[in-house]
Amino acid sequence: MKNPFLGTGIAIVTPFKTNGSIDEEALANIVEFNIDNGTNYIVISGTTGESVTITKQEKQDVIAIINKANKGRLPLVLGIGGNNTAEVVKEIESTDLSQFAGILSVSPYYSKPTQEGIYQHFKAVSNACPVPIILYNVPGRTASNMSPETTLRLANDFENIVAVKEAGNNVAQYLNLLKNKPEGFGVISGDDDLALSVALAGGDGVISVIGQALPKAFSKMIALGRAGEAKEAYKIHFELMEITSLIFSENNPAGIKAVLQALDLCNDTVRLPLVVATDELKEKIKNYLSNFNK
Repeated sequence: MKNPFLGTGIAIVTPFKTNGSIDEEALANIVEFNIDNGTNYIVISGTTGESVTITKQEKQDVIAIINKANKGRLPLVLGIGGNNTAEVVKEIESTDLSQFAGILSVSPYYSKPTQEGIYQHFKAVSNACPVPIILYNVPGRTASNMSPETTLRLANDFENIVAVKEAGNNVAQYLNLLKNKPEGFGVISGDDDLALSVALAGGDGVISVIGQALPKAFSKMIALGRAGEAKEAYKIHFELMEITSLIFSENNPAGIKAVLQALDLCNDTVRLPLVVATDELKEKIKNYLSNFNK
């Protein structure tokens, strides 16, 4: 099975009202904004969507809001993952996945499994899942790295494992995957700062955080990179470097929500244990945006 997730995907935020409830209107507006400005697909209920602090019912509400706003225009990917393999399998089996192009499933966190444990976890996920799977390696959050060897073993053994979102900020690991991957298997950047370099090296694109706030520029950069137009792509990359750094300087998604607030797309409310961006960071973001040629 060939990876269908190409170009710029966004890890969409879950906007909240000041009382902490989901802001349906803001979420629908962010979807529309991204459809209008070149985003290729939307990933729901990832880290940036604050998946660990929304309830099961709220997750269903978010899906319904995005589906209603999207109207089938962009492919949707649903985050389903965790460190309890049986519960992940149960969620996959109990979720109507007919409305999704695939799922994004994070490597088990906290438990720090061996590479064989990671392999067996995703074997169970693969056997239960009726849609394509994007593996998600983010060692900074999971406390363990899914090695290229494990990723490639999974890619070769299971037809519905079609790509990996690699977010270790490790250039050597990206290049190992790109060099040795089976044909059709996708390497997707989960690091906004490395996304262009990965695209130029043969990657399939990005699942981006900053991309949802500046979709026109970011998606153009990735398209140029995938086409090998390095000089033009790097012009955009250099323009985006500051804001990409700023949004991760305190925590995610507080940074990107501060950007979206400055763009009047949603407010900056996040759920504890996260807190909103500092006034200092918000000021830097506003200054950047006032000078950015969208």
